[in-house]
Amino acid sequence: MFIVDKAAPANINQALPVPKVIFFDIDDTLSRNGIIATHNQATLEALAKTDIKLVISTGRSKAILPADILALLEADVLDAIICMNGQYSFDNKGLISHYPLSAEQADKIVQLCQTSQLIHKFDSATHIAWSGENERLRDFNAKTPNSIVDPLYYQSNPVYQCSVFFNNQFDKMQDIDFAQDDLKLVHWHHIGADILPANASKARGIKDVCRYYGVDATECMAFGDGMNDLEMFDLVGYAVAMGDAQPALIERADFVTGTIEERGIQSVLKQFHIAS
Repeated sequence: MFIVDKAAPANINQALPVPKVIFFDIDDTLSRNGIIATHNQATLEALAKTDIKLVISTGRSKAILPADILALLEADVLDAIICMNGQYSFDNKGLISHYPLSAEQADKIVQLCQTSQLIHKFDSATHIAWSGENERLRDFNAKTPNSIVDPLYYQSNPVYQCSVFFNNQFDKMQDIDFAQDDLKLVHWHHIGADILPANASKARGIKDVCRYYGVDATECMAFGDGMNDLEMFDLVGYAVAMGDAQPALIERADFVTGTIEERGIQSVLKQFHIAS
């Protein structure tokens, strides 16, 4: 694993092949608190003038993608977006791939959440639908038009993943054997996680997008920070962990760079002699 020194990045003596596609996670990779860093937006705009394809790869629901990210897609700065952990991929022309939960999977997920007495939400292409509401969610829903309370939404709409929010950091559904139902629990926060089909991942979305563009994943680069980036890191040719990434992800990375504030993305791109 090559370590990029945050203070004074080491020089790579030989030029590395420029990636054909760069995949970016959003939260704590491009954006902090839901807003893209100004220098990261400038970097994306500069990269858009090259032949490199720029693709978002996020666990976020399509219904609540940040406005600044959607604006970059609309402006053709971004080429495509993989969302809901690879379950739904699209560009300005339309759908690239999608994998709705089966009725059996959704029913089982609801059963598991109800048994654990957890408020949960299902994500569709247009809404996030909550099973219930509390004071915090009432405030969130009031500010988020695509966020609704409808515990039966999944029965009549295609949904792609479920998110659960724990009562505390120690209550993480650890006693549930998700694998026996061909499901998995993927943590994106110490008190939150997504429930997905066992074969769902950002890596599957990346394979779909690579096929769409006619490139091999080994010719691609990915930036990320969380546990839902693990499969993505194993797939691409150049996996870059942000400086504040989860330790397990750092172990799987080819490069470790600085945080958003330390201009970590720019540090790595300079090593590849890519516009930044």
